[in-house]
Amino acid sequence: MAAERPEKLGWELATGSIVVQLRWFGVAMGYVLVQTRTGLHNPSAVRAFLALGAGFAALDTVFHRMGEVFLGRWPLFVSLMESVFITLLCYQDTQLASPFRWYFLLSAICVSIRFGSITAWITSAMHALSFVILAWSLEWPVGSASEVQQMAVILAWATWASSSLSGILRSTGLSLSRANADLQKSRDELEQRVAERSDALREAQARVIHQEKMAAFGLLAAGIAHEVGNPLAALSSLLQMLRRRNPDQYTADKLDLADRQLTRIQRTIRELVDFSRPASTTIAKIRLHDAVEEALGIAKYYLRTKDRAIHNEVDGDLPMVRGARDHIVQVVLNLLLNAVDATGKGGEIRLGASIEGDGVVLRIQDDGRGIEASDHHRVFTPYFTTKPQGTGLGLFVSRRIVEEQGGELTFVSAPGVGTTFTVRLPALVITAEPAAASEVGR
Repeated sequence: MAAERPEKLGWELATGSIVVQLRWFGVAMGYVLVQTRTGLHNPSAVRAFLALGAGFAALDTVFHRMGEVFLGRWPLFVSLMESVFITLLCYQDTQLASPFRWYFLLSAICVSIRFGSITAWITSAMHALSFVILAWSLEWPVGSASEVQQMAVILAWATWASSSLSGILRSTGLSLSRANADLQKSRDELEQRVAERSDALREAQARVIHQEKMAAFGLLAAGIAHEVGNPLAALSSLLQMLRRRNPDQYTADKLDLADRQLTRIQRTIRELVDFSRPASTTIAKIRLHDAVEEALGIAKYYLRTKDRAIHNEVDGDLPMVRGARDHIVQVVLNLLLNAVDATGKGGEIRLGASIEGDGVVLRIQDDGRGIEASDHHRVFTPYFTTKPQGTGLGLFVSRRIVEEQGGELTFVSAPGVGTTFTVRLPALVITAEPAAASEVGR
């Protein structure tokens, strides 16, 4: 019958409290009845039985506080003990007319509340049989038949009423528990969706901020190119005029040097304008070697690159990839500048590429300070940076760009050893093997 016990969804603790209180009520009323009545068959025996009942109630209380049921696996054994206990108590009190016979009702109600209807009906039958045995042992005194019938009817009614009420409460409790579980699940799903929407909004915000900064940089670069371009054009015209005057050799050499420097300045401004123009999102075939060369051409103006050795080992015969050229250049430049910032003076940075499977893999490796293991999971999140003047958007935007091109951006790093970022892009047609590497001096 132990299988009928309700699931531990708080039901046992709640009902256990009621049962414990009923048991103590029975013990207390028993002592009151002993002290306030006379004519008991054996008062000492009644007090002994009540002490035994108090001990059982105490054990039930202790187990209840531990979240268990005393002898909960053997409910019918407990019912049998209670039947014998109440029968002997009635016999030692005033026998068949003893008020302790109503303890049968308390016992049936306790079993109905705690163990369910089937166990309660079996218990009720035990109690009725015990009362019959009590009447039989007393040789059926006058009116005993009526007492037995009355007790059987009241036991049946009490068992039916308490079992029905217990069943309703149990069903309601389980329904509420399921509803609470569903509500908890819905709340967790809602929190997850809110978190996902918040992350998406934060990422979109980061991209907008990055685009606005790039647009502002483009306007600034265009303004600088315009303001510097006009004086440079005037200076170039003056140089041409002076060279047509047939200067002496020393002056001609100096004019050539000035012309070369002007040309260098004009080339720098042109590269700056090209980089700052609105990025093209047109998807086309891209030669990875050309994108790397363009990124290196821009990175050379970053002052810190002068103290680093940058080795370009990306071969020009690699298969072409498909994507937005300006975006790929931006990714390579972001990773390259990060590598420069991560290394100290005299540090080395290597750019290499190879064919792996159906894709082209670009690796940018540095021997810098590396990334702490505790920060690995935050590297690609918006606004995370270890640079004093960093924005925390470069790697986040780079990964998004690579994923939009159908590729993947990953990294491996160890503190004090260095970091390697790997860009995997799908190749169009694999037709050639990488050739010998070349080095770009800095």
